[in-house]
Amino acid sequence: MHILRVDLLFQIAGIGIFISVLNIVLKEAGKEEQAQMLTLVGVVIVLLLVLQLLGELFNSIRDLFNL
Repeated sequence: MHILRVDLLFQIAGIGIFISVLNIVLKEAGKEEQAQMLTLVGVVIVLLLVLQLLGELFNSIRDLFNL
């Protein structure tokens, strides 16, 4: 049985905090377009992490039911 992946939650939270701080800095510097692109990149990175975790979940379910 797999244990809870707390490290992944901390990774996602860290990425979110880092992106939001950089977003604020870029907006204060008048670079709204770069701030928006940075936010989009952050969302894509987190989405890839979640998709990887979903893949592991489906593999665990497949192993559980011997499919």
